Amino acid sequence: MEHVYNYLLAFIPIFVAIDVIGVLPIFMSLMDGIKNPLKTKIINQSIITALSVSVSFIAIGKFVFSVLGVEIYDFKMAGGLLLLVFAINDLLFGEKEKRVMTSTIGVVPLGIPLVVGPAVLTSIIITIDTYGYIPTMVSLLANLFIVWIVLLKSDFIYRLMREGGSKAFAKVASLLLAAIAVMMIRRGVMDVILYIKKSS
Repeated sequence: MEHVYNYLLAFIPIFVAIDVIGVLPIFMSLMDGIKNPLKTKIINQSIITALSVSVSFIAIGKFVFSVLGVEIYDFKMAGGLLLLVFAINDLLFGEKEKRVMTSTIGVVPLGIPLVVGPAVLTSIIITIDTYGYIPTMVSLLANLFIVWIVLLKSDFIYRLMREGGSKAFAKVASLLLAAIAVMMIRRGVMDVILYIKKSS
């Protein structure tokens, strides 16, 4: 029973870190005007990317961190800057520029850093240290399966909204994306400040 409980405890922080409900409106904004066959391809691409990055991080993350001298706050600030660029592009440029991005949009920003970003990578480190590699891997796979299902069913939400409402919602989601990006950068800066204070 305790063994099963460890899997549940490993599942929860990764689920909270991914925040699929928070990812959904941003996904809907990025997918505005994209038809279903391409949308499904992008969803699959994003999940494969998220899984590949996560598994690679589980395997060699700590080693790479130590060799390169990279800290978690570096991930937070870099991910935040990347999201901010995509948010500004979505708000300032038209549909033509958005469609040019669709060939790799499943990799960036959907796969990383929206589905698997700094918070998820941090949670993976914590769950590995606390519950071990197997519970962490199983929990990660379960969470990515949930994300995959939610994104595939996102069209149902669009059917509940008229065209004008969906476009307005997409722009609001872009503002939300920008706010999330700034939050990630701010948290990264705060982590740097705390690190400097502890070191001094």
